[in-house]
Amino acid sequence: MTADELKHLISTGLPCEHIALEGDGRHWYATIVSAEFEGKRLVQRQRLVYATLGNRMQTDEVHALSMKTFSPLEWAAQGAAG
Repeated sequence: MTADELKHLISTGLPCEHIALEGDGRHWYATIVSAEFEGKRLVQRQRLVYATLGNRMQTDEVHALSMKTFSPLEWAAQGAAG
């Protein structure tokens, strides 16, 4: 799977203001900013992202996905927005 394909899957299933991906096709690191994360705990945010992938984690299309998730306010507070 390419970064563009993974980005498309996530952004189609979850409205995102920002997605940055790094990886080798199976192991991915993502930074995701979405208003859907507002007021949610880390595990709830991760479940939202994993839901966008369907069964691709089980079929090993995406072997590993590490992520940092931010609401737009959290992202802005880090000085990362802009």
